[in-house]
Amino acid sequence: MKFKVMGVTAGRKNSNSEILLKEALLACQEQGAEVTMINLKDYNLLDCTGCTSCTMGMSLGKNTGCSLKDKDDKDKIMKVMLDQDAVIFSAPTYALMPSSLFLKFMHRNLAYESAFLTKIGAIAPRDRVGALIAVGGSTRSWQSMALECMQVTTVTNSFKVVDMFMATQVPAPAQVLLHDEMLARANEIGRNVMKALNTPAAERKWLGDPEAGWCPNCHSNCLCLGEKQWGGLQYPIECAVCGAGGDLEKTEDGKWKFVIAANGLERDRTTEEGRGVHCDEIADVQGGFFADPEKRKAVEERLPKYTKITFKGI
Repeated sequence: MKFKVMGVTAGRKNSNSEILLKEALLACQEQGAEVTMINLKDYNLLDCTGCTSCTMGMSLGKNTGCSLKDKDDKDKIMKVMLDQDAVIFSAPTYALMPSSLFLKFMHRNLAYESAFLTKIGAIAPRDRVGALIAVGGSTRSWQSMALECMQVTTVTNSFKVVDMFMATQVPAPAQVLLHDEMLARANEIGRNVMKALNTPAAERKWLGDPEAGWCPNCHSNCLCLGEKQWGGLQYPIECAVCGAGGDLEKTEDGKWKFVIAANGLERDRTTEEGRGVHCDEIADVQGGFFADPEKRKAVEERLPKYTKITFKGI
């Protein structure tokens, strides 16, 4: 079987993000994959308007799609991207997070949320592999949310991230070419993607550094204090990326580690089951609003106060 692997980058042309992505894709091609690559800079992409038509439709059991579907290139890209066996994403980091272009593209993925669409019977489940490459000019401290933001945007379409790499201290165009170890690591990303594809979906696992990140579930480096969730679920500590819940425990050597609770993966965002609960939440809080005339009337009565307020602009 010939696997289809796609590369999606938001970096400058012929520069670090694109070069590392091409190196990873070369490894896939060498193992027989059919490779496609796009740079988001070549496409017209609009911002999500926040109209919520996609989630309103899905919470009511309908696949309404995105209201911008015919107005830019997002849908054209998604038709190809969601037909891939694996996608490798690469993006530059300018201030802690991946670039705004990458986020603009990925934040429009909600209309294509595979967990919601599977839940309402609009599509059949499909297993996909993912990998991430982030690039920045400083150390990790100035890219602290890059891989985390990239990963949380890939879960929407059920990409199982099997490896991720952060290239640091390469601010100049194509400067990564001076670092053979970075090129080798990107090549390893591609080889790990192919290794995952050649493994039965149920047996696919993390192939990067086993010690990477605080979270043993998604390997993110971002934990936060737990707060009460919809339905009352709460943990002392949560992974901000996958939502795993648990607590910090001290090991025998005096170090801290994040230990996931027995029910800590109940709302694991990397699984369609975990994200399916969010579909129920949206149906409750959003669908509940539109289905309640008293709530809508109360908003209509209070809104004029704010629509009449104007302030000096620039």
